[in-house]
Amino acid sequence: MISFLFTIYALLFILRTSFVIDGERYFALFDDAMISMRYAKNLAQGHGLVWNPGGEKLEGFTNPLWVLYMAVFHLFPIAVSKVSLWIQATGALFLVANLFVVRKIANSVFDDSTVVSTGAVFLTAFYLPLNCWSLMGMEVAPLTLLLSLAVWRSFHCLNKYSISPYVILGICTLLRMDMVVPYVVIWIFLIVNNPQQRRKNFRAGLLVLLACILSQTLFRLWYFGEWLPNTYYLKLTGYPFLPRVTRGLFVFFKLVLKMDPILFLLAGMTFFYKRDRRVVFMFLVLAGQILYSIYVGGDTWERRGGSNRYISAAMPLFFILFSYALLRTLHVLFESARVSESLKRRMRDIAPRYVFPVLLISSFVTFNCTYGPQALSELALVRVPLVGNDNESMVRQGLLIRTITRPEAKVAVVWAGSIPYFSDRYCIDILGKCDRRIARQESRTDHGLRKWVAFYPGHSKWDYRYSIVEQKPDLVMQLWSNQDEILPFIEQHYVHVQTSFADMRIRKDSPYILWDRVRDMQTR
Repeated sequence: MISFLFTIYALLFILRTSFVIDGERYFALFDDAMISMRYAKNLAQGHGLVWNPGGEKLEGFTNPLWVLYMAVFHLFPIAVSKVSLWIQATGALFLVANLFVVRKIANSVFDDSTVVSTGAVFLTAFYLPLNCWSLMGMEVAPLTLLLSLAVWRSFHCLNKYSISPYVILGICTLLRMDMVVPYVVIWIFLIVNNPQQRRKNFRAGLLVLLACILSQTLFRLWYFGEWLPNTYYLKLTGYPFLPRVTRGLFVFFKLVLKMDPILFLLAGMTFFYKRDRRVVFMFLVLAGQILYSIYVGGDTWERRGGSNRYISAAMPLFFILFSYALLRTLHVLFESARVSESLKRRMRDIAPRYVFPVLLISSFVTFNCTYGPQALSELALVRVPLVGNDNESMVRQGLLIRTITRPEAKVAVVWAGSIPYFSDRYCIDILGKCDRRIARQESRTDHGLRKWVAFYPGHSKWDYRYSIVEQKPDLVMQLWSNQDEILPFIEQHYVHVQTSFADMRIRKDSPYILWDRVRDMQTR
C-alpha cells in the first residue's frame, strides 16, 4: 500500500517540478544532474565524453555509470524537453524497489515485525531530502537501492560466502567512486564476522574493488589524462583540511538539531534493545557515510537542511533502526508502569496499534522540517521542491541563448547544467567544475570564525580575469561572489540586458550575437 501511494506521490512530484514554456511542457533535473546530462547528450551525439563539443576532454562529473545510463536515453528520438522525464521516472522506480528491500531488511533483523517494517518503509518513502535528490535526477536513487541491496545480501553472508555484496557494491563505485567508503566498511565487517569464510571474503572483496577502481582509473588516464576526476581537484584541494572538516562537523550537527537530537539518539537505543551484529552492521554503514560527509566538508546545499546526497543513501537504514527503537521504547515504558498485569497486557496491545503510529507521524513531521516548518509545504508539493523554480529560469535562459546567438557564440555561466544543455552553445564554467585551470586554484576563504564553517564545496574557486577577460565570452549569464573584481571591465565591454528571467551581459563587439533579436526582445 505504501509503495503504491509513493508511486502516485513520485509522479505528482515529477509533474510539480515541470513547467510550460511557449506551450510545451519541459522537464529538467537538478542543475548538477544536468551537467551529467550535458556529457551524456554529447556522448550520444558522437562528440565524446566532453562538456563542450569539440572542447577539452575533462571529467567534470563523478558518476560515470550514471552518465552512460543517461546517454542511452539520448539515443532515442525523445524531445529535448522530455529526456529528463525519463531519468526522473526511472529514479522513482529505483526508490519504489528500495522500499521492498527496506521491508526485507527490517523483517530479517527484527523477526518479521510488521509494525517496524511498515514504519521504516513509511519514513523512507516520504523523506523529503531523499526524494528531492533522487527524483531530481541525481544518482542517489540507484545508490540508495544498491546500498540497501548490499546490506540485505550481506546478512546472508554472515554465515556463508557469496560474492554478490561485492558485485553490488562494485557497481556502486562505478556510479560514484566515493562509494568505496561503504564498500570497505561492509568488506571489513564480513571478513571479521565470518571467520570460516575469511579468506574467500578477503580475496573476493579485494579483487572486485581493484577491478572497479583500476578500470575507472585506467580509463580516466587514457581518456582524460588525469588520475582523478576534475571535481576532486575542485572540491578537495586548495582549501585547508581542518576548516573543511570543521565545516563538515558543523553541518552534521545542524542536521542532528533539525532532526531533533532526542529522535536521532533514540535510534542508538537499538544497541541496547537488540544485541545483534546486524544492528551493529547497519550503524557502521550509516556511520561511514556520515564520516565521509564530514571529511569532504559536507555538501553545498546544506542550507536546505536534511541529509545531504552522501548521507541520504544510508537514511533507510537509520529509519529501520529508529522504527524498532521507537516501538521497543514504548514497550519498555509500558512494562515499567506501576499498573496491574492485565492493564500492562492491554497497553502492550495498544502500543503498536495506536501510540506507535501517532509518535511515528510526529517524528516523520520533524524529520521533514529540514529548514523549518515551511519545508513541509515542499513535502506536500504546495511549493515546488528543491530548486524547481530556478530550473525553469535556467531552461528559459538556455532557450533564449539559442534564439539570440549564432552557434559559434561562447557563454559564461555559473549554473553549468541546464543552460549549456538547452542552449547547445560553447560554455565557460566560472566555478570550474568543467575547467581544469579553475579546479586547481586555491580556494577563496573567509576570515575569522567564518573560515571554519563557510566552506562551500565546488563553489569556492573562480577567476574572472581568466574566465571573462581572457576567454572573452559573447554572453555572461551569471556572476558569482566578489563581482566588483570584474564589473568595471564588464561595464566597459558589455551591454547589460535584463528580462523577467535573465540578467545578462552581451559583449558589444561580438559577431555571434543576433542583435536584431536582442533589440526586438528589449522592445516587447
